[in-house]
Amino acid sequence: MNLLLDYNTRVVLLGTLLLGATAGLVGTFLVLRKRALVGDVIGHATLPGIAIAFLFAEMFSPGTGKNTATVMLGAAATGLLGAAAVSILARVRKVGPDAAQAVVLGLFFGVGASLFRVVQQVPTGNAAGLNGYLYGKAASLVASDVWLFAGAAAVVLLVVLALHKEFVLVCFDAEFATATGRPVKALDLALTALAVAVTVLGLQSVGLVLVVATLTIPPATARFWTDRAGVMTALSAAIGGATAVAGVLVSALAPRIAAGATIVLAAGFCFAVSLVFGPKGGLLSKRTASVATRAA
Repeated sequence: MNLLLDYNTRVVLLGTLLLGATAGLVGTFLVLRKRALVGDVIGHATLPGIAIAFLFAEMFSPGTGKNTATVMLGAAATGLLGAAAVSILARVRKVGPDAAQAVVLGLFFGVGASLFRVVQQVPTGNAAGLNGYLYGKAASLVASDVWLFAGAAAVVLLVVLALHKEFVLVCFDAEFATATGRPVKALDLALTALAVAVTVLGLQSVGLVLVVATLTIPPATARFWTDRAGVMTALSAAIGGATAVAGVLVSALAPRIAAGATIVLAAGFCFAVSLVFGPKGGLLSKRTASVATRAA
């Protein structure tokens, strides 16, 4: 109870709640579109953008390299570039989607790691303040970050509500969507942009290494409880928000454990429970159905 009365804890709770719910919302369509790993690619592709933004800022105005807005802008730019690179490479017949994702992820992460070595040599700054973007640092969230998350969550919610029917159609039958005149490429681009936005926002709280988990685990969990896309979307957002809050509370009780890690562990626990007990494809539901069939 005392934790909830603490101002910093309330700020972190609200910020991660908004992020978790938003990630669950967008992740639903990534999972249904069978592009869950795109979030991982985007996350790793942000690393060179973080380093480049820092270096440019330090070049023109020493001491400003760690400005959050500057770093996030750089992360968004290379995140979009990474997503575009995957889309282009996947069209090459001898490469394929899975190989394209692996190539882009490895190349961008390698470039980012090399640039971070350069950042460490800059006399006006070092990588210590940027390492939080790798593994997350939810405790550093402030009220302005929460307002940013709230604005982003509102925009994402409006886009999802406006395009929900089109997103669902593209996820389940892209060919039919094309035949009926839906702009499939534009819808995929919009979904990618939403994924980039959520990934960039998640850098501060869970970090680029774990942000893919917030995009994929909640919708994967929700699929065990419903077959309806609308219900799955809402349930995924609820799971994302709830596990974010649970993870932050555990981290607050055990300060030595990073909040990003506990958020993902909480989501993983929900997934494990759903995998076993979920009525829509859970292990026990399949066994129960099998026993019932043999009995009949």
